[in-house]
Amino acid sequence: MTCEVAVRAEAALGEGPTWDAEAGRLLWVDILGSRVHTFDPASGRRTVRTTEQHVGAAKPRAGGGLVLNLRDGIGLLDPDDSFRWLHRETVPGRRANDAAVAPDGSLWAGTMRYDEAPGGGTLSRVTGEGTVETVLDDVAVSNGTGWSPDGRLMYYIDSPTRRIDVFAYDADAGRIGDRRPLAGIEDGAGFPDGLTVDADGCVWVALWDGAAIRRYTPDGTLDRVIELPVPRVTACAFGGADLTDLYVTTARTGLDAPHPLSGSLLVLPDAGQGLPQPAFRG
Repeated sequence: MTCEVAVRAEAALGEGPTWDAEAGRLLWVDILGSRVHTFDPASGRRTVRTTEQHVGAAKPRAGGGLVLNLRDGIGLLDPDDSFRWLHRETVPGRRANDAAVAPDGSLWAGTMRYDEAPGGGTLSRVTGEGTVETVLDDVAVSNGTGWSPDGRLMYYIDSPTRRIDVFAYDADAGRIGDRRPLAGIEDGAGFPDGLTVDADGCVWVALWDGAAIRRYTPDGTLDRVIELPVPRVTACAFGGADLTDLYVTTARTGLDAPHPLSGSLLVLPDAGQGLPQPAFRG
């Protein structure tokens, strides 16, 4: 499978690729660079917006604009590009990390401590009205979150555990149930970071310090490994008009001698078949 460069960049911590179907563009962020990027693969047009805080994720909103998982809470960018807080909660030493939109349109927003202390992070469910419910309160590095095609399972990664976990998910109530491991990452293969779920229900996982993306079947069997030239692979998502191209974010932070492509947005054309992603209802 051929890896191509979608956007040559030097992001400190590229993360959170998300296909914005309404706008026909890919969203991604540089967390430590406090930047929200967009990329239109059809025209090649790119934009960059700098935020006032470290930004863990940016997702489309149903009525236009973006929802941002920021250091001090959840912010909204309106269609006119004005900013307002939906929920603000400053916790010293903590920042936002990855986030995902659930089938019901709620935002599942992760946090972590800058020092990555165990138990210092959370995973919370945020509604469009600004109601926030902490779902997991004993997390180190809250990362990839995604749902099965039928909406009955939720996949989740707390990176230092080296596991991809799966929860029973009640789509009507927006709640998780029983938790079990789906798969583990062996020593020396890196740490699981971001994930996406394809139309077959397989889970694609980016490996930080693993220079690869792995695909696991719904029963946890590893059935594909895609090696990449950069060591710090952070997240992946399907995009393009047909949702068949796999976009991959990367990082250069902490590397003494980064690969020339570290921090760039990569793409694997025709890698598989993705699922349409819901927009945030807020």
